[in-house]
Amino acid sequence: MYKTSISIRHCPTLVLLTLLHLVAKTQDTNFIAKGNPIISHVYTADPAALVVKDTLFLFTGHDEAPPGREGYVMKEWLCFSTTDLKHWRQYPVPLDVSAFKWAKGDAWASQVINRNGKYYWYVAVEHGAIPGKAIGVAVSDRPEGPYKDAIGTALITNNMTSAATISWDDIDPSVIIDDDGQAYLFWGNTQCYYAKLKADMTTLDGTVQLVNGLPQFTEAPWIHKRGSWYYLSYATSFPEKIRYSRSRSINGPWEPMGILNELAGNSNTNHQAIIDFKGKSYFIYHNGGIPTAGGSFRRSVCIDPLYYNKDGSMKRVVMTSESVFQD
Repeated sequence: MYKTSISIRHCPTLVLLTLLHLVAKTQDTNFIAKGNPIISHVYTADPAALVVKDTLFLFTGHDEAPPGREGYVMKEWLCFSTTDLKHWRQYPVPLDVSAFKWAKGDAWASQVINRNGKYYWYVAVEHGAIPGKAIGVAVSDRPEGPYKDAIGTALITNNMTSAATISWDDIDPSVIIDDDGQAYLFWGNTQCYYAKLKADMTTLDGTVQLVNGLPQFTEAPWIHKRGSWYYLSYATSFPEKIRYSRSRSINGPWEPMGILNELAGNSNTNHQAIIDFKGKSYFIYHNGGIPTAGGSFRRSVCIDPLYYNKDGSMKRVVMTSESVFQD
């Protein structure tokens, strides 16, 4: 008891966050977003979003590095939902690295997609036997989980890709199901890759291919379609901004369109999700904006409006502290 009281006295912020995290692992939490960051009681990063009927589900990584520590500590992913972007529900932790027996750590960026009543969660982790990062797939009957390993092995491993010489080029998966039912997986760091997925969503359908037409590609590809345009946004340079390219075909060629989002405050990384929800478009990203100890390794998810020009190009995102709640 004496040691506990000393710990609380000397590190109250860390203890409070730890207690909130332990509660969040086992039960639902309801909260109201008042601006950006929209989630202030837990550090969240690398957002991905999915609309299911009238509900937006938000999937994030969880930064757990204690205040003052430099370096990522990420062991699990989190899930939130909302019907109005203001009132949110946080679910018990739906997935962590231990679900993948072949992985040894790092719950990095991810994305969830729905097909035939099942939800597939593509995640980046560190492989336990093959050196380097890898992409796994988890599955659930519900968007909020819980999820389990869908195939018992990695979908993508570092020895499957050779265009980049680094060991962390197989990260940041983004997935789309095209209008004809064909699914595609995009991912990468310093080199962007893509491949077709079979209808089971857990098997590659053909060879891994390279994506060209992405100037200064760093990481964080996000693929989406609106009308007849395909959009491939991604993080560029370091510290990171978001650029995008567009194409009339998911196979390219990709036309560079320039900067979409500037440097995210107090964070070296920038990772985006682009979604339409109830007739409006939104740009979801992270910054280091929580004042207690926010930064590049304790990030926070934000949401701002996204607008398209008449020619289908996207306007630059204006990052705000008010989020979507401007008068």
